[in-house]
Amino acid sequence: MENFKTGKCPVTHGANTKKGNSVMSWWPNALNLDILHQHDTKTNPFKEKFNYAQEFQKLDLNALKEDLKKLMTESQPWWPADWGHYGGLMIRMAWHSAGTYRTADGRGGSNTGNQRFAPLNSWPDNVNLDKARRLLWPIKKKYGNKISWADLFILAGNMAYESMGFKTFGFAGGREDIWHPEKDIYWGSEKEWLAATKNRYEKDADRESLENPLAAVQMGLIYVNPEGVDGNPDPLKTAKDVRTTFKRMAMDDVETVALIAGGHTVGKAHGNGDPSLLQPNPEAADIHEQGLGWKNPKGKGNSEDTLSSGIEGAWTSNPTKWDYGYFHLLFSYEWELKKSPAGAWQWEPINIKEEDKPLDAHRPGVRQNPIMTDADMAMIKDPIYREISEKFYKDPEYFDQVFARAWFKLTHRDLGPKSRYLGSDVPNEDLIWQDPIPKVDYTLSLDEIEVLKEKLLSIGVSPSELINTAWDSARTFRSSDYRGGANGARIRLSPQKDWIGNEPERLQKVLSKLEELQASLDKKISIADLIVLGGTAAIEMAVKKAGYNLIVPFTSGRGDALAKMTDEESFEVLEPLHDGYRNWVKKDYAVKPEELLLDRTQLMGLTAPEMTVLIGGMRVLATNYGKTKHGVFTENEGVLTNDFFVNITDMNYTWRPVSDNLYQIIDRKTESVKWTATRVDLLFGSNSILRSYSEFYAQDDNKERFVKDFINAWVKVMEADLF
Repeated sequence: MENFKTGKCPVTHGANTKKGNSVMSWWPNALNLDILHQHDTKTNPFKEKFNYAQEFQKLDLNALKEDLKKLMTESQPWWPADWGHYGGLMIRMAWHSAGTYRTADGRGGSNTGNQRFAPLNSWPDNVNLDKARRLLWPIKKKYGNKISWADLFILAGNMAYESMGFKTFGFAGGREDIWHPEKDIYWGSEKEWLAATKNRYEKDADRESLENPLAAVQMGLIYVNPEGVDGNPDPLKTAKDVRTTFKRMAMDDVETVALIAGGHTVGKAHGNGDPSLLQPNPEAADIHEQGLGWKNPKGKGNSEDTLSSGIEGAWTSNPTKWDYGYFHLLFSYEWELKKSPAGAWQWEPINIKEEDKPLDAHRPGVRQNPIMTDADMAMIKDPIYREISEKFYKDPEYFDQVFARAWFKLTHRDLGPKSRYLGSDVPNEDLIWQDPIPKVDYTLSLDEIEVLKEKLLSIGVSPSELINTAWDSARTFRSSDYRGGANGARIRLSPQKDWIGNEPERLQKVLSKLEELQASLDKKISIADLIVLGGTAAIEMAVKKAGYNLIVPFTSGRGDALAKMTDEESFEVLEPLHDGYRNWVKKDYAVKPEELLLDRTQLMGLTAPEMTVLIGGMRVLATNYGKTKHGVFTENEGVLTNDFFVNITDMNYTWRPVSDNLYQIIDRKTESVKWTATRVDLLFGSNSILRSYSEFYAQDDNKERFVKDFINAWVKVMEADLF
């Protein structure tokens, strides 16, 4: 029988082959544990152990750079280069790869090559960047595993600038590719592209109230709408949006002006056509389009008929040459609002000299008006931006220097500490935003480590205090941008030493004892190493009390950062507002504690089983914030047992709500209160996935397995930032 809707025979198929058919769609509020396992080895084509750093060392970087420079001027008939040079396109690709970075959670950025996948590959702001990636494919094919897509995007941007006459600050490899879309990144709650900005602001009039952690004013944009706020030109309003979004990308006002000017010194915007005619984006395009999107059916569909942002024109008189024409035009002419052929708002000069008009990108001998976006006009309308722009205009050498450093920061901000940088083009200078840490000049033998453990357990603080100090030092690590962690011992410095989540009074007590111990040693061991080793020694003692003779591994080599190496403001975003592992929430937030736990766990690079064993172990070790007893389901505090799991899965107990985040565990027979718990504690009995792990670790035959798994997870946290 034919299907009456399609005219085709129906067939029963057993697999959920579409994204919208998730088995969990019935329960939209269920905890999304998938974000902890998204980049599993099953999706990675490197079946064997692949070491990208080793492969990169085999790369002939100079040959690759020359191939990239050659590519810039080899115009392809399927997508002709503007003025015969792909520089502008490649710079935009690199910028938009790096520009998604946001400081609040360290997510986004160039680190993973995520521009290859949804949603980024189909964002409105990334129109036609699919062509840039296809132009790069022959080079990626040639150099293969020695260069990741993520590294190639950034290097291509660098070579684009250098091929047009600009000397970049440097380049570092080290970005490893992912193999499917990221599930963890929250890009906004909007259900449509470019929805009104009010959807992202607590107060629409307050342009600094942009929802955290977002760093773009609309869904599908990198930063701001080039036509103005909600498409309404007003350079002063746009300036506020620019300042907010760039700050959330770790840029100050000087860096912001330099980046906008330097980014618009070359290339052009494309808006010659009717946007309503553009065919679907890459993710939605028909299968025969082979992953290319935004096809323009009118005219050539490319060249002079290219349609991207909707704005049409170049910013400078010589768009394939690094010069100072951007500021020359911006300050030399009055500008008026015009509409592009695509109907987009843009600014054009009044009574411009013919020689200042750029040549058309594809029609020889034809000159066109240059253009400015609303963001460009903000560079001279906002008083602060104007002062900076004037200084750049008067001092081109200064502009070169600032832009070179700002571009390097933009493209390397999420690469992590300098120890992760690869290649011969890594700048020698240590930059404060790299969170530099001095190298240590010592090693520790196994015997020395054992002696230190004994001393640490005798300095006059409790084992739980040692564990908590080590944990608080390490928990700041973010796998998103490789910031934070125990290395550097910045928990000693402002602002971390005063964070309420670090229990400053307890912290100072432990630190002072560690400093006394350090001063007494013949070999000056870093405080960073002593902090971690103190926690390690306390864990090991708890393991022995549980009846297991197991060593908790420890790796030395952490340095102690200095205050002058620490940008206090940039570290403020790392302040913990919650810590499910220590059963603490700073305030009552709209987001549930278990969701906060999941977010922190993903940033720390932990799996769901690792989260489970750590929670269970931390509870019985009595490591709760403020020494609360919530979730401490044991009669043997300080002993690393599986009691937490035994008791949370025990049907002799029932659970009674007291408040939104407080519960009582009731003995069914006596009806007496046995324990108290938070939502995070009860999560490991209520969530079906986590309960399966709890039951696993509650088994009589998995007691030792629990201890071993806890040790492994603990070491993973302590060593996450050792590169």
